[in-house]
Amino acid sequence: MTNFEGSPWLLPLAAIGALLLLWLVYRRFFAHGGSLEKALAAIGFDHINALVIPNADEGEIQIDKLILTSQGLLILEVKDVQGVVFGSDKMQDWTVIAADRRYTFPNPQPSLYDRIAAVRQIVRQVPVSGRVVFLDGAEFTKGVPDLVCNLEELVAEFGEPDKAAAKFKVEAFRPHWELIQKAAEQRSGSHSRL
Repeated sequence: MTNFEGSPWLLPLAAIGALLLLWLVYRRFFAHGGSLEKALAAIGFDHINALVIPNADEGEIQIDKLILTSQGLLILEVKDVQGVVFGSDKMQDWTVIAADRRYTFPNPQPSLYDRIAAVRQIVRQVPVSGRVVFLDGAEFTKGVPDLVCNLEELVAEFGEPDKAAAKFKVEAFRPHWELIQKAAEQRSGSHSRL
């Protein structure tokens, strides 16, 4: 059993260590989601998660996040990657080198282009953009590929400081947003009848 009376600094040091450990656990497992939600709130006026819509080849395509912004519709693919990322527009697979492992994943750009095309097929007169968003912990040391950004860059690009002007723009996009929702509902209704 430890006696803290002989070392008055031991108890405060243990408390600081416990707080530091709690902060690190929070940052690793919970802070990313909060940061993502804050970024989405800063740029978006409405959103749909796990949207399934028809694509050009009579099939369907799933979109992780579709956001209604003052600049049009934005498709997001979120990557929570820790480590150095090596990827480029022309590479088929991107590599992550983390402290404890190395792995690859398919270049997300081609599927993002397909998702953009599928949304544009439904809402022809509205600007449609797409981004692959890497959360904190990813570092591109050899350059950042097209359509790739972090949360700060996303907010800088799609955020609107004048909220009144942004709401006015968004209302012009609202009927097209409803077309997307209707296409998704029709797609889910066709699945329930199978």
